Amino acid sequence: MRQDLRFILERFGLFIICSIAIGLIIGMMFIDIHWIHNSVHETSLVEITQEVLLLVMVSIFFYQAYRYPLLRHSLVLVGGFFTCMLIRELDFLMDVIRQGAWFWFASAVAAICVIFALRRPATTLTGLVAFLKHPSYGMMIAGLLCVLVFSRLFGMQILWKGILSGDYQRVAKNMAEEGTELLGYTFCLFATLWYSSSLAERHSRLLHESTC
Repeated sequence: MRQDLRFILERFGLFIICSIAIGLIIGMMFIDIHWIHNSVHETSLVEITQEVLLLVMVSIFFYQAYRYPLLRHSLVLVGGFFTCMLIRELDFLMDVIRQGAWFWFASAVAAICVIFALRRPATTLTGLVAFLKHPSYGMMIAGLLCVLVFSRLFGMQILWKGILSGDYQRVAKNMAEEGTELLGYTFCLFATLWYSSSLAERHSRLLHESTC
């Protein structure tokens, strides 16, 4: 009974933490609009927070890849994926070099990570399967769907021009799209922390299986 209560309290605590994080997201959007009046541009608090969350996730995956050799190739692959997303979010900086230059930087990172993962295909697949089986994968997918699918469709100009009609203002579209992206990145960060916390046990299990 004590274990059941502990489990329930842990899950309730997770709900509270997620609720606070979502509240902070709304707070940042409020600051952008009512205090800074920056219309959610590339240098807005919402955009900067997205980039910080991506940087944290990239750092976690690559750091864990350094710590756990048996999971290294799969972690590098996932870390490379989020690195490409970070580069895409920073496209306005790379446009100084050339319009669309982010694509070439992201392609280079993707190629390096894929080549590294292909050096040990069996190990990479084992690590990816371990990630897909972990409960955090559901939250990760929810976050990615928010970022890559829902925010793009929800942020279409034609939709917002239809909603606001003659009162259309781009800030409304930006807030809806970027706010949804920030929510998705927050889910991804939670999933990353959740999965990362279980890596020591998973690596020990794989190490034990490899020596048997």
